Amino acid sequence: MSDLVTGEAVVLGLRAAKLPSRALAVALDLAVEFASLLITSLILSVALSGLDGAALTAIMLGLMVFFLIGVPVMVETFSHGRSLGKAALGLRVVRSDGGPVRFRHALVRGLAGFFELITLTGAPAVICSVVNSEGKRLGDIFAGTLVVRERAPGGGGTAVALPPVHPQLLHAMGSALNAMDLSAVPEPLWLAIRQLLGRIGQLDPAVAHRMSARLAADLADRTTHEVPPGVHPAAYLGAVLTERQRREWTRAQGNMPAAAPHVVQAPHASHAPQAAPHAPQTPVLPAAPAAPVAPTAPPTPPTTPQSNDMGFAPPA
Repeated sequence: MSDLVTGEAVVLGLRAAKLPSRALAVALDLAVEFASLLITSLILSVALSGLDGAALTAIMLGLMVFFLIGVPVMVETFSHGRSLGKAALGLRVVRSDGGPVRFRHALVRGLAGFFELITLTGAPAVICSVVNSEGKRLGDIFAGTLVVRERAPGGGGTAVALPPVHPQLLHAMGSALNAMDLSAVPEPLWLAIRQLLGRIGQLDPAVAHRMSARLAADLADRTTHEVPPGVHPAAYLGAVLTERQRREWTRAQGNMPAAAPHVVQAPHASHAPQAAPHAPQTPVLPAAPAAPVAPTAPPTPPTTPQSNDMGFAPPA
């Protein structure tokens, strides 16, 4: 068993492929590749019979590189780690963190596989797979990949069927969920529960039960509510997660402001005062230009009464 840890800190616990199944998958892939190379070489040798030996040798070398390196790299890149032999045996190549392989991983595996599987007849790959605890060959070590089983032994799918829950247990869980305090549960634990429930159909049933039981125990320690007897741990996790989402939705609905009622007024119900109809106005002729105004003289200062030569003032 390989304890793969994803970027969300979730231990997947995928089953690593063993040497016999990997060897059979590699044998199927090499058989298809060599058969395609042989058929293509025969067709080109007949079609290009007029070429000289050097050109024909260069073409054969190019075909060998294409079918033994290029084709496996392209197949693993576009199928996300599933070649023909691996698909037949239920295997897949994944990254060390459980994610799908990319072009760089497939390229490193293809280059290393050409030397350890074809040039050296597979001896380094067998020795490395026997020594390594996860069954990795040199190409997997260099590329940071791992070959895992997608199907459980026996050909069945990996879907986990949760046992049926009795209605009385469901009612008991509902009463316990309403009184459960979820404020002490940290966010990383919620994230781990969501990741497990999202990928539980891709796990082995025993692995899924063990992981869900461990997370359910951690959740029960935080909420002080044990898992009811007879309830699958994954079902308990799903019920608690659903209750948390329900509470968040209720809280969000309570914080939303109420919308103001929209009143639609009819056009004839307007209460604004209407203006009286305007009488027709006569056209106003443009005024003639005003005559220039002469500048006014400055005001004369008031004159005081003048005295005459007689020495007395005249009567008013």
